Amino acid sequence: MRRKTIGLWLIILVGLVWVACSSTVSEQREEPGTAEQKASAPYGSKYYSFEDILIPGELNYQPKESAIYETPKFKMGWMVFSKWRLDPNSLIDFFTYHMEKENWKLVNSFRGKESFLNFSKPDKTCTMKISENWIGKTKVEIRVGPLGERKM
Repeated sequence: MRRKTIGLWLIILVGLVWVACSSTVSEQREEPGTAEQKASAPYGSKYYSFEDILIPGELNYQPKESAIYETPKFKMGWMVFSKWRLDPNSLIDFFTYHMEKENWKLVNSFRGKESFLNFSKPDKTCTMKISENWIGKTKVEIRVGPLGERKM
């Protein structure tokens, strides 16, 4: 009985090590961006549904948790990305730098267990939530919406 228990624990341990060390390869959908944008994307970073929000190449797109709504006047929605063992502070630095390069203005930020970055442009707003759970999975939620229609 003791050997079976040790064998079971050994199988579980090997399985956990295998999962922790393996890299997941997932198909990522990408909206076509301009050649200029794709040429300037560093280290495999990509533009997904929003052509002015650059996503780090390490993040994996989660299409089942994401949704985009588009009309001729505006595009809005949310995109969810995740990755095991990725430093949230490096993501905050990445987004702060690249969003400002795309002419987004940082409105405010909150850093903590869950970090929030709020950006705006004249016609839209973007909120990013960056969090890490207790097992080391980093999750990034990006929400984009119109700022509101102006009355004439």
